[in-house]
Amino acid sequence: MEQSMSADEVLTQISRLHDSGESLAKKNVKKQHPDLMKNALYYYPSWEHALHKTGLSPGPH
Repeated sequence: MEQSMSADEVLTQISRLHDSGESLAKKNVKKQHPDLMKNALYYYPSWEHALHKTGLSPGPH
C-alpha cells in the first residue's frame, strides 16, 4: 500500500490540527481526516503513539 505522506508529514499535519484548535481525539481525526489517520497508523503502532511523537495529547487543550 502506497502512503500519501511521509512520517514527518504526518507529525506536521498533527501539529497543524492542534495549532488550529481542532480536536486530536482519534474518533474525530478518523472522521474528519481519514488520510491522516491511515498514514499515521502505517508509520506508528497507534494514534496515541503518533501523538506522543509530536509531544501532544489527544485531550482538549
